[in-house]
Amino acid sequence: MSDVFPCTEVGGVQLPRMIIGTNWILGYSHTTSAADMLIKHRNATAEAIADMLEVFLRSGVYAIMAPFGGNQHLIDAVKLAEDRTGRGMIIIDTPIINVDDNVVARKEAEKVIADSRKLGATFCLPHHTSVEQLVNKNKQTIERLPDYLKMIRDQGMIPGLSCHMPELIIYSDLNGYDVETYIQIYNCMGFLMQVEVEYINKVIWNAKKPVMTIKPMAAGRVSPFVGLTFVWHTIRPCDMVTVGCLTPQEAKEDIEISLAILEGRPPMIEGRNSPNKTVIMKD
Repeated sequence: MSDVFPCTEVGGVQLPRMIIGTNWILGYSHTTSAADMLIKHRNATAEAIADMLEVFLRSGVYAIMAPFGGNQHLIDAVKLAEDRTGRGMIIIDTPIINVDDNVVARKEAEKVIADSRKLGATFCLPHHTSVEQLVNKNKQTIERLPDYLKMIRDQGMIPGLSCHMPELIIYSDLNGYDVETYIQIYNCMGFLMQVEVEYINKVIWNAKKPVMTIKPMAAGRVSPFVGLTFVWHTIRPCDMVTVGCLTPQEAKEDIEISLAILEGRPPMIEGRNSPNKTVIMKD
């Protein structure tokens, strides 16, 4: 397996086109409470998480996306994986901020953004649940967004937007907001996407800045081969795919599948287990 994953550039920073997602580290399965508990049990320690992050780092996937606030074990895991490999990780923080229009709320937002910088984030993309409160569809604007983007710049970080609502990308480009990248849900099932897959594809291709796609496997509803094949083949060379994994073995598989897709070859992975494989499934 290669130790150099294909890269792109975002806001003057080189990033691998694969980004480490963290829903399957922090316990957000998008399936059941039992699955959430399984994730939290499996990745309850920094050591367990670092085992997986180490696989990514050794393959040249050195960027991780998460709402890091309140998840100290994840921060510790990043540092542990860096120490083990001697390679640095680029942190893409997606903090939830108070966007109420008053002095107290602004001070709260400033503190949360300052905390992102303290933990070592290079990119700060306010969480979609915060930013979407500011959207004015009638005016095609994101009210007061420049205030928060300036807070991010003032802390020396690169600003972006976490977008579940595709209008965030469109309005940001339309109004020339100081945004260097966007997070956008994109998968072949249309899972959690607010409009049709074909339309999101158009939004991504028309975006003025690189897009960090998320949920390529629709939270486990499609296999990695199917989900990753679709996304890699339908985004631009500047765009990225965020991949969540539960174990080091899953990380290794997803990296190999992605490299195979990008290199135009079949992936070299083991077949799934079956009680009685037919001859065609033996390899």
